[in-house]
Amino acid sequence: MAVFYLALHKIVVRLSQKPNSKLLWFFSVLTAPLIRPVRAWVMPGTSENQLLSRALLFYALLWLALIIIGRIAILTR
Repeated sequence: MAVFYLALHKIVVRLSQKPNSKLLWFFSVLTAPLIRPVRAWVMPGTSENQLLSRALLFYALLWLALIIIGRIAILTR
């Protein structure tokens, strides 16, 4: 779900015409807990778009790693 919401947030940021739109606010609030840990790892002054991209990449790789670990665990039984 995290990857899905971050991807939707990235799409909404790209397509949003108004910086104060309610949809943009909704996704900002929804994904804030996901972006906060990533913000601690990046350099200060990183743009919100880069931060969102890095969070999306981090959670996608985490998801993929968990799938691979799960499949390896099943194969080694």
